Amino acid sequence: MANAGRLSRNFRIDKPRKFRLDDFDPDDTRGLASEDDAAALLRKGVEKLAEMEEKLYAQDSWGVLLVFQAMDAAGKDSTIKHVMSGVNPAGCQVFSFKAPSTEELDHDFLWRCAKNLPERGRIGIFNRSYYEETLVVRVHPEFLARQRLPAQVVSKHIWEDRLEDIASWERYLTRNGITVVKFFLNVSRKEQKKRFLARLDDPEKNWKFSAQDCREREHWDEYMAAYEDAIRATSTEEAPWYVVPADHKWFTRLVVADAIVDRMERLGLAFPRLDATKKAELEESRKFLMGKK
Repeated sequence: MANAGRLSRNFRIDKPRKFRLDDFDPDDTRGLASEDDAAALLRKGVEKLAEMEEKLYAQDSWGVLLVFQAMDAAGKDSTIKHVMSGVNPAGCQVFSFKAPSTEELDHDFLWRCAKNLPERGRIGIFNRSYYEETLVVRVHPEFLARQRLPAQVVSKHIWEDRLEDIASWERYLTRNGITVVKFFLNVSRKEQKKRFLARLDDPEKNWKFSAQDCREREHWDEYMAAYEDAIRATSTEEAPWYVVPADHKWFTRLVVADAIVDRMERLGLAFPRLDATKKAELEESRKFLMGKK
């Protein structure tokens, strides 16, 4: 993708202290009029991402962690599907984090995600993540009670403490060769309602709908406040947030692809260079094969 990052940098949070979610329009398309306008650009982005992933795998040095957060029906699944469509499945893993199990509740809040981090040479994708501990758990305090934390650590500063821990952990990951890129798919409340109704109207999409999704809409403002705090506290140079317009799925995919390619290009990925010994070994293999039927 030529000039990778030129589009996505409009949505990267480089000055988190000044970040306000209201400043980002979910309907923004940066002048692109339709999916047809974006199709060729997305295809180039997907091709470039596939090329970068092959180098990542061959170099076996960096790992890449992509974090996707959003309200329901914002398009996380479809974005992951389309953007990663050209990537070799052997080099990519997707983990979806739902309600924690009993075992997970018996560990610290980062544990279930930490044990699913990508290996070197691979791309790991978190469809929801450890950020849920500062979002849904914050909006629903009863979920925090289920974690059975010692009373001494449950203070009025717990959300600030968790965000501080997350920022420190992401810095630790980067220092250990796992680069982190985070996406908040910013869908409007109006568009979410439209997509919910579409799921109800289409029998093939009924399975995607949950009555709980509707109930969560009643907490919209609380979620937006929680997202704003989380992004403001944890968007860093080593682990940036992108607040991606999500009312048009085709534009969401284009921005996400551009951001990933831009980030991977900064890693200095390349196919390993062969030393003289290895080259001689390959030449001997060539001679051996040429002498066989």
